Amino acid sequence: MRRRTVSGGGLEEVLDSLAAAAPAQREAAPAAPAPTPAPPVRRPDEFDFELPRGYVDDEGRVHRTGTMRLATARDELRPQIDLRVKENPAYLSVVLLSQVITRLGTITDVHAGVVERMYATDVAFLQDFYRRINSEGHTHAAVTCPLCHGSFEVDLSGERLGES
Repeated sequence: MRRRTVSGGGLEEVLDSLAAAAPAQREAAPAAPAPTPAPPVRRPDEFDFELPRGYVDDEGRVHRTGTMRLATARDELRPQIDLRVKENPAYLSVVLLSQVITRLGTITDVHAGVVERMYATDVAFLQDFYRRINSEGHTHAAVTCPLCHGSFEVDLSGERLGES
């Protein structure tokens, strides 16, 4: 690129001084703050839960919160051709739960081996949770107080009494 000299080199000197100052100005300018990542979008077909005991992984970490999605027809049919289910029909719930649990604590690859190592109380909770969200479409249940006989609704997704 050729530069033109205008009236005794004045324009060339200005351009040279701007070019020399430009990198220093860019370095001195404060960096823009990094954008905060948007919270993950919750899908309408996913439901959060909290296990009564929690899954203990190989490192000894306890995972109590998780997400389960609604089951599809394929989810219901796939275990029927699984050899483990054919050998032991009780294994059906292990395979089915491993397909619809999308997150368990920090674990995003929930497979049959994870469900196998869960406490029986947690598996029973997840079976009931699965039935509720897939049959009724929600995690609420109507209950009656045994003392006052008052009726009210509770959320079975795992919130503790007294917590909001």
